[in-house]
Amino acid sequence: MAPTPLHRALTELGPDLRPLPPRAEGLLRELDAPPRLAAHLRAVHDVAHQLLDRLDRDHGDLAADREAVLFGAASHDIGKTIHRQELSGPGSAHEEAGHRILLDHGVEERLARFARTHASWTEPGITIEDLLVSLADKIWKAKRLPDLEQRAVAYLTEASGKAPWQVFRDLDDLLTDIAADADHRLAFQSSYPIS
Repeated sequence: MAPTPLHRALTELGPDLRPLPPRAEGLLRELDAPPRLAAHLRAVHDVAHQLLDRLDRDHGDLAADREAVLFGAASHDIGKTIHRQELSGPGSAHEEAGHRILLDHGVEERLARFARTHASWTEPGITIEDLLVSLADKIWKAKRLPDLEQRAVAYLTEASGKAPWQVFRDLDDLLTDIAADADHRLAFQSSYPIS
């Protein structure tokens, strides 16, 4: 029997994308996620890996919860398994729905919260982990949001003690490097059906 589109989206190498964390992959299979959603989550998860790896190198003293960022990137849009119209159109109903899905499946709040926070980086109590998932969800397709990036610069400046201009330059270089591969990630995602 030929592999399903969902199986292929979760396992094909694509543009050298890393596999999702097993727990996130298992949930997507259990929920019979749309293949395009699985491909999107792989792309964002891979970008989160790249962000974390470079920030570890440039800001080794940054105390970010790596597991939380990677799981958050791998599951942030899981609510689109219910609100499938938001796969091809605007909407935010998937955010709270995704948070509820994750909690209902036994995912602890520190990992489930990203489904709710990935599009609301201006809210009080946002952490560096929330900012990194939000950045990954934008830069995977080369979308740059100055407000989001400034918030990340402010956080990284405070955490590292480096000059703001230096942190800005380093983050800008990093995001530019990641954005350069956006066409490959977009082609990978679009090669999978929405349903």
